[in-house]
Amino acid sequence: MLGPSMPESSKSPSGLAVAALVALLCAIWGSTWIVIRGGLEVLPPFTSAAARFVVAALAMTLVTELLRKREGGANPPTWLWVTLGTLNFFGSYSIVYRTETLLPSGLVALLWGVFPMLSALAGHFFLAGERLRLAHWIGFGIGLVGLALLFLTDVASFGPEGIPAAAVLLLSPIVSTIGNTAAKRSGKGVSSLALNRNSMALGAVMLSALAFATEEPLAVEWNAQAVLTVAYLALAGTVLTFGLYYWLMRHVAANQLSLIAYVTPVVALGLGWAFGEPLTAWTAAGAALIVGSVALVVRVPKDTGN
Repeated sequence: MLGPSMPESSKSPSGLAVAALVALLCAIWGSTWIVIRGGLEVLPPFTSAAARFVVAALAMTLVTELLRKREGGANPPTWLWVTLGTLNFFGSYSIVYRTETLLPSGLVALLWGVFPMLSALAGHFFLAGERLRLAHWIGFGIGLVGLALLFLTDVASFGPEGIPAAAVLLLSPIVSTIGNTAAKRSGKGVSSLALNRNSMALGAVMLSALAFATEEPLAVEWNAQAVLTVAYLALAGTVLTFGLYYWLMRHVAANQLSLIAYVTPVVALGLGWAFGEPLTAWTAAGAALIVGSVALVVRVPKDTGN
């Protein structure tokens, strides 16, 4: 989830440090998809997601207490963190976790990789200074071809549940785009720490309610695999990564950070293949089209004119 950036700090990181941190973010966010799948081997989907965000919210509360004064910023308006908690954490992650019980993690990550394109499209219509150029629209077209290719080949190969599951999955980046656009429009001057803390806490509550309504969380056996996957996803895949990302946003041009958007799905696909998930020629072709389209959308400068 994206929120408002933090204020400038006096000391900027070196180019080598930026490269190392961007690589770390790509590695962690790329690995979260296969780790989610590993957790789902021993945990029901909504219980797994709820546990992740309970831990993440508690850790984010501690981080906020430690760093809030240094960050500054106003308290987030209630409507904004309720929107983000409902859409970006509860809605988006409940869909992802449920879909990964039906489709391979790498394919899910690749389909979710349309998020930067949706964000750019939302920016064109709802954010000032983010008008798209012809190259961006070409990128959208290429991405749609890649999605269609995956739906007709890899997704269809998973039987009658495959295409409906993938179609539902696409709701996840859509609702995340709505939440992020709201944060960009209304989050200026707001504490991103407090915004994330409140949103994660609400997401944790809502995911927990869903888990208790549809699963049996208290009957779960918390073995080492369950504990480790939840801990990794909560602490490394949520608190650490978002903290580093927001810190980098203060010092690094957006086009440098955009590398994350199209490297992460490739990392996820590679890890999925390494752990036994199928990787067909159609997957590679669809990935090339989608990643290429994302590169066009996020790397080509937007038109800042009126």
